[in-house]
Amino acid sequence: MRGDGDGWATSPDGRRHWGRHGAAGLLLRAPLDDGTPAVLLQHRAAWSHQGGTWALPGGARDSHESTAHAAVREAHEEAGIDPASVDVRAEVVTMRVPGGWSYTTVLAETYSLLDTVPNGESTELRWVREAEVAAMPLHPGFADGWLRLQTRPVRLLVDGDSIAADVPARVPRIVALPDGAFGWISEIARSSALGEGTFGAVTPSRDGALTAVLSADGALLERLPASVVTLTPPPLG
Repeated sequence: MRGDGDGWATSPDGRRHWGRHGAAGLLLRAPLDDGTPAVLLQHRAAWSHQGGTWALPGGARDSHESTAHAAVREAHEEAGIDPASVDVRAEVVTMRVPGGWSYTTVLAETYSLLDTVPNGESTELRWVREAEVAAMPLHPGFADGWLRLQTRPVRLLVDGDSIAADVPARVPRIVALPDGAFGWISEIARSSALGEGTFGAVTPSRDGALTAVLSADGALLERLPASVVTLTPPPLG
């Protein structure tokens, strides 16, 4: 069934953009065996706009939808992704034009490389290692936004004195960084040596990964250097 968002929006300069109420796409990540992220990409059908390029599952937003709902719905329709398997983490407006039309990229994660089922808008769906995305023939709009959307590696140190062993499995891998960019937790280690005077342990790893600390000790988190991303335990459920 066609939604009320299907159709073209025309900006004051005469350019047309798909989606009467704007559009949204799902940037879905999942961990590879080595902990680094893979991104789900769609090889656009030849008949579609910018056909033959790689981009995200996405499309027009209906008037009653949030951008997150629209992106997840489109991923279900175009790639067979079960909405229940997707955890939305952030939204970034990656294109905005005069007249009010905008494209929102919804950042989300899942816990494994989900099976996909392409519809007629795709010639292929592929999980691509994040480090290899930029080398692919990308849709121009996605290519422009990718510089803002790619993640930096993050090493998570878990405060063993305040965090139970089962908590790190519930921690989101996508984390917001102080500069407005995003990180991906690809390495997790427990430590009981994060108290005062032991901040030497909180240093970037040799591959340039940032450091994040997960602790329920608020006083400890306040004492950490500003360069350290601090996380608190996620709620149960």
